[in-house]
Amino acid sequence: MSAASQDLARALSGAADDVGMHGVARVRVGNDTATVVRGFAHRGWAIPNRADTRFGIASGTKGFTAITVLRLVEAGALTLQTTARELLGADLPDVDDRITIEQLLAHRSGIGDYFDEELTNDVEYPMPVPVHQLDRSEDYLRVLGGHPMKFIPGTGFSYSNGGYALLAVLAERATGTPFHDLVVREVCAPAGMAHTEFPRSDDLPPGAALGYLDPDGNRTNVLHLPVRGSGDGGLYTTLDDVDLFWDTLRSGRLLTPARVADAFTARTDDASNGMANGLGFWLHRDRDAVELHGFDPGVGFVSVIDRGGAWSFTAIVNTSRGTWPMRERLLALLPR
Repeated sequence: MSAASQDLARALSGAADDVGMHGVARVRVGNDTATVVRGFAHRGWAIPNRADTRFGIASGTKGFTAITVLRLVEAGALTLQTTARELLGADLPDVDDRITIEQLLAHRSGIGDYFDEELTNDVEYPMPVPVHQLDRSEDYLRVLGGHPMKFIPGTGFSYSNGGYALLAVLAERATGTPFHDLVVREVCAPAGMAHTEFPRSDDLPPGAALGYLDPDGNRTNVLHLPVRGSGDGGLYTTLDDVDLFWDTLRSGRLLTPARVADAFTARTDDASNGMANGLGFWLHRDRDAVELHGFDPGVGFVSVIDRGGAWSFTAIVNTSRGTWPMRERLLALLPR
């Protein structure tokens, strides 16, 4: 291991210890890479997390949804100007007839949200229906309806879980393929991501971490989130698969370079967290970097890449807290 790699490993390990991380993190700077692992995938059986453990990534899923939809656009199954109404028919009458795929991707649709993060801090029991009833993307129609529009489509920005759950429904209807299978077909398979999927939380695959509500307790999140995610969250993946996702996306093997550049172009310059927002991706203001992140009960995820390929980092935790402190510590280690 080079001296630079050793320094990187010490800095990453120190950051993980300082914030009490339970999960995994990896930093790459040039040819130097460091990975740290902390905590347990299953506390009751004292099964430790590993570098190849599968973790939920909450709203990090939205980046995968965006790439799936954009691949359908490139294939001609959808266009950015396709309206939701064209595929919804009479379903969800509260959804404005003018809302387009592009507006949903950019959080500029104005759709009322079934879990509106601008209005609630209740991350313990966020779902308005029993979580076991949300297994298929079409099941989410039960929670997507009945919410008034926030603004005229295209005239504002409002981060929307419901908008991305709706994108999953639209993608299914445009292709006749279940959304969970679409993500695997359009993103995971081309990228070689063999350990990324939408499992049921009550039937996790081998090597998957349980999500814990408290830093040290044994209560899990199985009653707190949909039993199976959709376009806005619920994907499970690994550190290696996240690296494959970014590498394949930047190489032009998932989308044309022009389409990637368009997805990484700001549609909103002043999002609520101080970053800009493209089509499914957060864009940094102070460096040429792109980010995905997500937070749910028992789940935390952040992954940031330098667009020029100089560096990247990912942190995934299976607790309700810890990812954002890791993000701040890791950004401080990296060049601007």
